Amino acid sequence: MTELRTTALHDRHEALGASFTDFGGWLMPVRYSSDLAEHHAVRTAAGLFDISHMAEFAVEGAEAAAFLDYALAGAVSPMRVGKAKYSLVLAESGGIVDDVIVYRIADHRFLVIANAGNRDAVASAFRERVGDFEVELEDHTDGMSLIAVQGPAARAVVEATAGIADVAPAFADLGYYAWSSGSFEGAPLFVARTGYTGEDGFELLVPNPVAPTLWDALLAAGEPLGLVPAGLAARDTLRLEAGMPLYGHELSLDIVPAQAGLGRVVAVDKDDFVGKAGLAAVVVPDAPVLVGLVCDGRRAGRAGYAVFDATEAETPVGEITSGALSPTLGHPIAMAFVSPAASAPGTELFIDVRGTRIPATVTDLPFYRRNK
Repeated sequence: MTELRTTALHDRHEALGASFTDFGGWLMPVRYSSDLAEHHAVRTAAGLFDISHMAEFAVEGAEAAAFLDYALAGAVSPMRVGKAKYSLVLAESGGIVDDVIVYRIADHRFLVIANAGNRDAVASAFRERVGDFEVELEDHTDGMSLIAVQGPAARAVVEATAGIADVAPAFADLGYYAWSSGSFEGAPLFVARTGYTGEDGFELLVPNPVAPTLWDALLAAGEPLGLVPAGLAARDTLRLEAGMPLYGHELSLDIVPAQAGLGRVVAVDKDDFVGKAGLAAVVVPDAPVLVGLVCDGRRAGRAGYAVFDATEAETPVGEITSGALSPTLGHPIAMAFVSPAASAPGTELFIDVRGTRIPATVTDLPFYRRNK
């Protein structure tokens, strides 16, 4: 049995009384107090997340941009230094290996952050795609910690944190999907205005040795502002309300981007990229597509639950990929892959919840949008 990895913040989580779970081969905090309290704190004030299980790859060289244009579905070359972009790593078939965020650090240097469980798959895909490109790949995951501050008070928290210095552009001037550099206690600090909760927020990347001190400083600065440590359970309900896909649920090798509503991410006009031929060969007009579902009452559909149409037919028209009782909205929500014929907003469907068919209505994603 493989021993689960722990982050540089594990002792801090234990001291805070966290409960833990296996996530992508890492022992990660699932909650500290209650899922609901942590969720509501992010929506109303701020939450502090350890996301150091995510994988970080540096891509550098004279042809780094051209390499990423070929290795990823999106167009990387047009990106400006200081910006970030959501993209996909595709298989030759057009299926999704992982979804990633790409940051342009310099003209010939990029940072790619991938999901924890797909670290090996992304590393392998990148190595296989190097070919004759003049590029070097480095995996920095083991030496770095990533901490997220998310919520309406996130900017006030990071601005008040002792030890953070020389951030340029300043937090207030940093646009969404952009990054800054600075320092923390003399160590290099990378700050991105990105997140996975549907709220404003920042993700801070630092070397492992200073991560516990940064965590403590953020907690101290955020306590008067309502910040609380938050675990993976809250992170999951937050991203579900925001309609953000999770690999292994809404994304997989068996799903092509258009099915998951991510066709816009694919730069089909690029000369070539891994997966382009595979996508061109996919002609399945009745392939399931991702939709949102809302229900009345309190009984929520969960991943794997079948979805039926309004007839008494026993053949499902789809399946839920993620579902929960929405803490913010107060009613059940779910994402599901359903037949295109059943995918129009307003379509009345049914979810099989342990043998009982619960009415559900197709709705546009996301379920929740923050106030700007």
